[in-house]
Amino acid sequence: MSIERRNAGSKKASAALLSRAERLCHDKNLRFTPMRRRVLAELAASTEPLTAYDLADRVREEKRVAPVTVYRALEFLLDAKLIHRIVIRNAYTPCDHAPHHDATPVFLVCTHCGSVEEIPSETFQHDLSETIAEIGFEPKSRVFEIEGECARCHASSDR
Repeated sequence: MSIERRNAGSKKASAALLSRAERLCHDKNLRFTPMRRRVLAELAASTEPLTAYDLADRVREEKRVAPVTVYRALEFLLDAKLIHRIVIRNAYTPCDHAPHHDATPVFLVCTHCGSVEEIPSETFQHDLSETIAEIGFEPKSRVFEIEGECARCHASSDR
């Protein structure tokens, strides 16, 4: 889901994401600490992916929050598949397609406005998995990011 579409219902989407996180943690007997909740809420409310340092600035209340504390929260949220890391930007964004069931997400990253759209990739994943299996390669991770121009930026540059 694109950032723009997520923002249209951001409060509702944010509440749904936090609710999903609470259920997941309850079901798996995991701790959804205040810091984890705060980091996830900040990501859900953001119009663009955020770095760990951005998040550290946003979650600090009366005292400075060390980036390592934020990184620990991010690691937990990544493992729980509640967020994604956008490698190209070294930033994080909430997961809009839950659950993935180990599907490989494909991210379209706009080089102009910074928006990120996560798209389904079942056909792509199937074809790639077959090709990889043919050569006997065992991937450790699968993340696909494509940089380019989103439809909105493309339309505005055509004027």
